[in-house]
Amino acid sequence: MTGHLGPSDQQLRDFRLLDQDGPIEMLNLVRFREEAAYDRDHPFAAKNLSGREAYYVYLAASEAIVRRYGGDVIWTAAPDTIFIGPEGDAWDLAFIVHYKVAKRFLDMIVDEDYRGAATHRQAALADSRLIRCTPIARQKD
Repeated sequence: MTGHLGPSDQQLRDFRLLDQDGPIEMLNLVRFREEAAYDRDHPFAAKNLSGREAYYVYLAASEAIVRRYGGDVIWTAAPDTIFIGPEGDAWDLAFIVHYKVAKRFLDMIVDEDYRGAATHRQAALADSRLIRCTPIARQKD
């Protein structure tokens, strides 16, 4: 079974139909491949990286780009176990990126520098979920 590594055309259309001017938070759930799967002609193909190592190359390469588009990682965790959910639906890393303006996320994913960094993401992951969320203000007690 092929993992979910990018949006379908319908998911991209649905994203664009939502408010583009307000803030969003993108919940990321990722599962690494044992070995990174770069295209044969990619400069990193001969490095024999694990999926985890390739993902950390992606994070390092994309960090400044994400910030340039108003993104900020606000929470990161290593999931331990699924308490409620499908058996075997384990994730290696979970994190949330806050974007001040939703449209800036869409601008970022077509940026040439980001697309170059994203080749490491594609090589690193067996599966992922990227869930757009609208922040909700919490009431203080």
